[in-house]
Amino acid sequence: MRKHLYVSLFVLLIAGLVLSACGAQTPTAAPTEAATEAATEAATEAPAPTPTVDPLAMYRPENVSGDIITAGSSTVFPLSERMKQRFEEEGFTGNITIDSIGTGAGFERFCVNGETDISNASRPIKDSERESCRAIGREPLEFRVGTDAIAVVVSRDNNFVNDVTKEELALIFSTAVNWSDVRPEWPNEPIRRFIPGTDSGTFDYFVEAIFDKDEAPILAASNLQLSEDDNVLVQGVLGSPYAIGFFGFAYYEENAGQLRTVSIDGIAPTEETAENGTYPLARPLFIYSTAQIMQEKPQVAAFIYFYLTNVNDEIIDVGYFPASQAALDQALNTWYMAVGLQP
Repeated sequence: MRKHLYVSLFVLLIAGLVLSACGAQTPTAAPTEAATEAATEAATEAPAPTPTVDPLAMYRPENVSGDIITAGSSTVFPLSERMKQRFEEEGFTGNITIDSIGTGAGFERFCVNGETDISNASRPIKDSERESCRAIGREPLEFRVGTDAIAVVVSRDNNFVNDVTKEELALIFSTAVNWSDVRPEWPNEPIRRFIPGTDSGTFDYFVEAIFDKDEAPILAASNLQLSEDDNVLVQGVLGSPYAIGFFGFAYYEENAGQLRTVSIDGIAPTEETAENGTYPLARPLFIYSTAQIMQEKPQVAAFIYFYLTNVNDEIIDVGYFPASQAALDQALNTWYMAVGLQP
């Protein structure tokens, strides 16, 4: 009897040990398998790299819309018209208005009335105009877009005026009545004068360069016709071999078959003489806006950026000369700062 008891106890002991061993192995196998699966899943689901965002994408022509209102220089007008056409060809579907009213009138709309987004100018903004801008909460920013040469022109029927000094040019556009008053060998015929209006940046620049900013002599000249429309001036000069006028070089280019330029101090207006400053009547061309306008109206910022980065593809064909690379780089830096981006 006791023997059977010992056998039973031994069997129970062995069974208990077997069950204990099984119980100890079961929980250790599960965590190992779970850890392996978690590691595999983590490796499979690694985060994708963050895509690069182009900060200039929002300023592409096809990504902006709305109105852009610009006015000012008749000289800058054909260049801005060409850039408008290119901007629309690249996808802009909004409305761009460009009025040719003269630099001074353009600054009045921009700085006094606050009606425009961009002001076109064939001279730098005056201190008084800048103060007018500030009075209505606008801080004008300057963007150089090119170089112009004022062309002094006569009809191809004029066979006696080829080159003049600056002093003779001052006489021609002020106190001289007949051509012979300038040079005795020239015809004893009245000088007929055709010049831009007083709101024109071309007028301002000519007066500054030839009359030391005193406009009284030129406005007192006889046989004088002023117009903000350069085509009126072209037709006036074409009307007589004794006529003379001046306007932007681009308008001369359009009528080069009928007009010819007069050299000044032996120097004719060319790309080289305009850029290196040897031609006495070369000048920079600008557009103006403000950081506030550009931030509130992305379409304006987009147009200015497109203008600055594409103008050199068009400017010679329009009839002007490129600004220096340094001037364009400065304009682009101004643009980046205005919209809050790093160059």
